Amino acid sequence: MNVHEKAIGIPGPQADMLGIVSMPDSHAAWQHTAVVVVVGGAQYRAGSHRQFVQLARCLAGAGYPVLRFDFPGMGDSPGEPISFEDTATHIAAAITAMHDHCPDVSQVVLCGLCDGASASLLYTQSTNDQRVAGLVLLNPWVRSEASLARAQVKHYYLWRLAEPAFWRKLFGGQVGWQAVRDLGNSLRTMRAKEACTSSFQDVMAQGWRAFTGPILLLLSERDLVAKEFVEHALSDARWNGLLERPVVSQSTIDRADHTCSSSTASRQTESFVLQWLEGIR
Repeated sequence: MNVHEKAIGIPGPQADMLGIVSMPDSHAAWQHTAVVVVVGGAQYRAGSHRQFVQLARCLAGAGYPVLRFDFPGMGDSPGEPISFEDTATHIAAAITAMHDHCPDVSQVVLCGLCDGASASLLYTQSTNDQRVAGLVLLNPWVRSEASLARAQVKHYYLWRLAEPAFWRKLFGGQVGWQAVRDLGNSLRTMRAKEACTSSFQDVMAQGWRAFTGPILLLLSERDLVAKEFVEHALSDARWNGLLERPVVSQSTIDRADHTCSSSTASRQTESFVLQWLEGIR
């Protein structure tokens, strides 16, 4: 199906934000579910290596209107950059703009990568916006000193310690004892910080627990941020049982990095999202 796109202005708290709406050419093929992409990190609406452009056109080609937009200070939106923790009013404005420009849309799915996924959960917790029917969360950001240390210990240091070559190099003087000291530092950080979780992770857990719509959790196989998220969700009592909720669908993107930069990972991501959308109509 052919896709057409148009630029729109989204009224924001301080200034308008620029958005791009991708729509199927044939109005008869439109679905009543639309997707609003919540961009994360220091990115604008196109995403790393145009991943959100490709995703939007794929979904629009299947009948799902998609809006991707620039937060203040990013891309073509004026103003000062804002933290992902302060994006609720901007996400609300984007959802309103989607309904204004696509009046046949009856429900919206938020789709975010990294702290865009985190911002989506924070939004649902702070607003309980009934227009949001589902969440697509790709490699959610939960980083703290403890979560980073825990992921490093499990997915890097333990892997290295299990390698015979590491010990041969260590005792042969080819690897400095600094590597062992780094492991000790990570263990101490993990233990010292485990009881001190930043507030945004707690609010994310509250939003996850309170949200009654379907959630698609996508995790890149080769991404430390994804591994941090899983470690945090499995070790923090406030996340207990959240990944096992019946509304949650979880998939791993094979051999993918954080932004799914390979064409194979990008296509797999698009396939996962499209299949999930077809199942929640």
